[in-house]
Amino acid sequence: APVSFCEEGEESEGCKSLIELFVNRLDSVESVLPYEYDAFDFCQDTEEKRPSENLGQVLFGERIASSPYKFTFKKQEKCKKVCTRSYDPGNSADKSKLAFLKKGMQLNYQHHWIIDNMPVTWCYDVEDGQKYCNPGFPVGCFVTPDGRVKDACVINSEFNKKNTFYLFNHVDITIMYHSGKDENWPGARLVMARLRPQSYKHTDENNLSCEGPPMEIPGEFTNKLNLIYTYSVTFEEKNNIKWASRWDYILESMPHTNIQWFSIMNSLVIVLFLSGMVAMIILRTLHKDIARYNQIDSSEDAQEEFGWKLVHGDVFRPPRKGMLLSVFLGQGTQIFIMTFITL
Repeated sequence: APVSFCEEGEESEGCKSLIELFVNRLDSVESVLPYEYDAFDFCQDTEEKRPSENLGQVLFGERIASSPYKFTFKKQEKCKKVCTRSYDPGNSADKSKLAFLKKGMQLNYQHHWIIDNMPVTWCYDVEDGQKYCNPGFPVGCFVTPDGRVKDACVINSEFNKKNTFYLFNHVDITIMYHSGKDENWPGARLVMARLRPQSYKHTDENNLSCEGPPMEIPGEFTNKLNLIYTYSVTFEEKNNIKWASRWDYILESMPHTNIQWFSIMNSLVIVLFLSGMVAMIILRTLHKDIARYNQIDSSEDAQEEFGWKLVHGDVFRPPRKGMLLSVFLGQGTQIFIMTFITL
C-alpha cells in the first residue's frame, strides 16, 4: 500500500517521518550460494524485525530483514556513523569473520537494499553513453596479487594495490520524493532511491569527514583492523515522476536483448518434424492393428486381445479407489492454479 511521509513533528495517522531501510539476501553471479545479511559481519539492527513476505518472495529465496540505517524525512545527514567492527589477528573468531568478508568481496557478492518496497539502485554509465541502474551494489572488490583489478575496483584509480581488498564501508544515499502537489494524498511519497558506494579509511571515529584514502584490507591479516561503517543521505523533490511509474527508470535502464528469430524458427521446425515422425509411426501401427482386427473370424480369436486393444482396456478400466483419486486430483489442480495466480 502507498505510504506518505511528512517532516518530523508533522506526523499524523496517514503520514510518518521515519524511513526504514531493509536489507535482503546477498548473492553473486560467481557463486550459486546466497547468504543472509547477518551471515556477514555487517552492522546489525538492535531491534531486528522481519516484514511479512509474500509467496513469490519466499519461493525466490528473498530474506528481508531490518537494518540500522534509519532516516528522518527531509533531514539531511552527512557522514553519520552506523557502527564499528574490530578484528584482532589473535582471535580465531575475528579471523573467521574477516576471512568470510574477504571471500564475499572476492566473489563479488552484492547487497540488495529496500526503501518503501522499492530497491535502492546504484546507477552508473555504461557503453554508448547510457546509464544502467543496478538494484544491488557490491560489498567490496579485490585486486589480485598480480595486480589485476577485478569487478568494481575499476571505478576508482586508487584501488590499485596488489593483493588488497577494498571495502565499500560508506554509501551516499539520495532519496527522491513527490511532494504531493496536485495529488489527493497527504504528505509526500518516495519515488526513487539511489546510492553510490564509497570506500574511506576513517582514522578517528569521533571526527568523521568521509574523505581521504580508501579502506584497504590487506590479503595477509597480521595487524588489528577497525572497520567504520558510515552513510550520508540527501533528499530531492521530483514532482515530474509519478508514484505509479516510479519503477520505470529501472526497467528502462535494463539491457534489451534482441529476439533470436532464427533460433525460434529452427526449434519450431525440429518440433514439427519430430511430431510428424511420431504421427506416422502411430498411424502405421494403428493401421496394422485395425487390419488384423478385421481379419478375425473365429470367436476364440476375438476373445484374445492384442495391440491397441490392450491399451484401451488399461485406459478405460475404473480405478480401485476412484473417490480418493478424484479428491487428490481436485486438490492438486487447485493448489497448482493458486500457485500460478499468486506468482
